[in-house]
Amino acid sequence: MATVESAGTMAGAGAGIFDREHTIAKAGFNRWLVPPAALCIHLCIGMSYGLSVFWLPLSRAIGIDKPLACAGQTIISDLFTTTCDWQVTNLLIIFTIGIVMLGLSAAVFGGWLERAGPRKAGAVSAVCWAGGFAISALGVYVHQLWIMWLGLGLIGGVGLGLAYISPVSTLVKWFPDRRGMATGMAIMGFGGGAMIGSPLANLLINHFKTPSSVGVWQTFLVLAAIYFVFMMIGSFGYRVPPAGWQPDGWTAPTKATALISRNNVHLEDAHKTPQFWLIWMVLCMNVSAGIGVLAMASPMLQEIFGGALIGKPDLGFSALDTSQKVAIATIAAGFVGLLSLFNIGGRFFWASLSDHIGRKNTYYAFFLLGIALYALSPSFAHMGSRTLFVGAFCIIITMYGGGFATIPAYLADMFGAQFVGAIHGRLLTAWSTAGVVGPLLVGYIRDAQLKAGIDRALVYDRTMYILAGLLIVGLICNFLIKPVDDKWHLSEAEVARLQADSAKSEAAIQHGSFGIGKGGLDTKAALFWIVVGIPLIWGVWKTLDSAIKIF
Repeated sequence: MATVESAGTMAGAGAGIFDREHTIAKAGFNRWLVPPAALCIHLCIGMSYGLSVFWLPLSRAIGIDKPLACAGQTIISDLFTTTCDWQVTNLLIIFTIGIVMLGLSAAVFGGWLERAGPRKAGAVSAVCWAGGFAISALGVYVHQLWIMWLGLGLIGGVGLGLAYISPVSTLVKWFPDRRGMATGMAIMGFGGGAMIGSPLANLLINHFKTPSSVGVWQTFLVLAAIYFVFMMIGSFGYRVPPAGWQPDGWTAPTKATALISRNNVHLEDAHKTPQFWLIWMVLCMNVSAGIGVLAMASPMLQEIFGGALIGKPDLGFSALDTSQKVAIATIAAGFVGLLSLFNIGGRFFWASLSDHIGRKNTYYAFFLLGIALYALSPSFAHMGSRTLFVGAFCIIITMYGGGFATIPAYLADMFGAQFVGAIHGRLLTAWSTAGVVGPLLVGYIRDAQLKAGIDRALVYDRTMYILAGLLIVGLICNFLIKPVDDKWHLSEAEVARLQADSAKSEAAIQHGSFGIGKGGLDTKAALFWIVVGIPLIWGVWKTLDSAIKIF
């Protein structure tokens, strides 16, 4: 990870256009330009949720038409073989490494991001994420799985972490009056990245595939170029408000009227408070339940409803022939896409709603409604109602996405905006934990049920009740969250010292403070929103086109 510090230093060399002082907003800057800049980056890194589109083609990279298996294959042999196709299980580890590195890099480099600014962090993340695809293209070309683990897993994961938290602190400071909505607009891009990237990757794979190539390494290179360009556009779109800036006519609420602190807690003290670890558990429980469902969404729908998905309700999954299984797999892919769409919508809807009802009440809604839906979902399945079953999980996934989008505002409410980006980075270790716990929990219980002879249509019943139990734990933790003790608060003098920039920056602040952040969607802001909106609309259309086949 030390290379990130070096890359950041190199990025800031020369003209210095990546340095934080060059991103301080001047008079006339419209704060509504910042959310689409963040979306440019999050829509790119959101493809991490869509990497599964590559696993099957890569599992036959040598055999082309079907996997070329070798006797006695292990995870170690897969890493270095040049003559055998990789097992899907070992390809999946790329995603696991990436999610773990997302949390670790966000935690380790969150403080550096606050000092360096969002532009430099965004540029470094572009190099890492796009570079991860380019390195993985080499891994596919020479057929070395360890290179792919290094590329999209390790290096790409560092890019994920930096890119994910790069806009958080900036948006919270630009929109103290709408913290939830602002972070929701940006973080919804992470949920939508796969919705755009997956069909795009499919188109590219089909374009590049030949009788001697499955078309993946070429697709990786094209995506690397696209993602680098868009992430750099987003990085240069970032601006930070001058120290002490706030919207005209806005007054910060007091602790007497809301669970929102007017004070700041230092990064090095935040994790010493019980509030940090309670919020950590709140996020971990919410994500563990949701990500477990996302990881198994396709096989879950297929195994529960079987032939009913293709008009043959009397046929269970095991009774289907190969062509029928292919048909229901296509329908299940539409279910995955539909969940992605609700993941996006939930991030914006719930985060915006939290501005009105409060973060704590929003998480109460997540847990109470989630407990009920998880507990009822087996009944919906036994009734044979695809509408109720799919509808329940679409709502559940809105709360999964909404949890991610609401948590930065929750942290800002509790610990202040000064270090929220870095504190958020450390909290994302909860995501790393959940990214391992959730899928393993769902997968292990499923396998254990199958070995016990339970019918495939019933193997998820116990899982749903256990996931509801995780949400009960989260509900209790949310209830225990109280305002941070005054002993952890920084004094106004300490905050002023922390906010002080170089003499050059101070001059820029004095010169350009008037008129900063004013305006709504002017022409420039509207055009920027159109740039990020066009691919998002295309992704929504492709998703709905596939999802309609479920019903």
